[in-house]
Amino acid sequence: MASDVQDPAPNPHATEEQVQAAWDDPKLANVLYHDWEAGTYDEKWSISYDQRCIDYATDRFRMVAGDRGWPYGRALELGSGTGFFLLNLMQGGVAQKGSVTDLSPGMVRVALRNAENLGLDVDGRVADAERIPYEDNTFDLVVGHAVLHHIPDVPAALAEVLRVLKPGGRFVFAGEPTTVGNGYARRLADLTWNVTIRAVKLPGLGSWRRPQAEIDENSRAAALEWVVDLHTFEPKDIEQMATNAGAEQVETATEEFTAAMLGWPLRTFEATVPPGKLGLNWARFAFTSWKALSWVDANVWRRVAPKGWFYNVMVTGVKPS
Repeated sequence: MASDVQDPAPNPHATEEQVQAAWDDPKLANVLYHDWEAGTYDEKWSISYDQRCIDYATDRFRMVAGDRGWPYGRALELGSGTGFFLLNLMQGGVAQKGSVTDLSPGMVRVALRNAENLGLDVDGRVADAERIPYEDNTFDLVVGHAVLHHIPDVPAALAEVLRVLKPGGRFVFAGEPTTVGNGYARRLADLTWNVTIRAVKLPGLGSWRRPQAEIDENSRAAALEWVVDLHTFEPKDIEQMATNAGAEQVETATEEFTAAMLGWPLRTFEATVPPGKLGLNWARFAFTSWKALSWVDANVWRRVAPKGWFYNVMVTGVKPS
């Protein structure tokens, strides 16, 4: 396993001054925010590398790109974060060898550590998605999860993806927010945060309240999150971007409608209370409820609701051969 990532001491939490500076520099904001979140990111988003998330990742891939051509030889994850998408796809048999890139050194370090713990053949580089540091025609597959909406110049990044793909190679990006879905998710998350912060100040609920210093830190993180989330997408628009970049066989799929309306308030509530306070029964409730509503979305709402109403959009395409 190779890496060009140094391993200095972890960065301190971003100060208010750094957050202010980041408002005018989305790439700085991405580094600050994701370095800040790297050590706790998997826990925050209930990310794991067991069968639950292997199934989740491979199902997302299969939903938009099918299962022909597995396993791909060498795969790249763009904006990998902690490696959630690629590492679980590799465990699920989608790809044999991997590379991870992210603008955040902290995220690349965690992704490589996760890969090493899983015994996967993965290298990593700190890299800008608009200038991918690999040669032309290197990869059989490029993937990403919840990454395109962080990239200032999405068309430039997609052109780079097509450049580093081998002829006939495929890309799959999942977990991107639609314009409509992002609207209701933001409102529900903000409402949940404000209601919970006020509720835990009531008499007798002190044990449910995080220390004020942690609340302030979470508020600064939330401010940075507004900066790093640069785009939302209409399915037809992201299809056009991929086509303009030179891709063929471009398709999109969307998911999570009522599941997102439940999921965002649940995740926000979890972030407002002390870690471990909710326990295993809560985790089971949250996951089974989300899974049940996802089934309803896939089997009921997909038949009647417009594609753009769903929260997540996925896109795939192939480099011409």
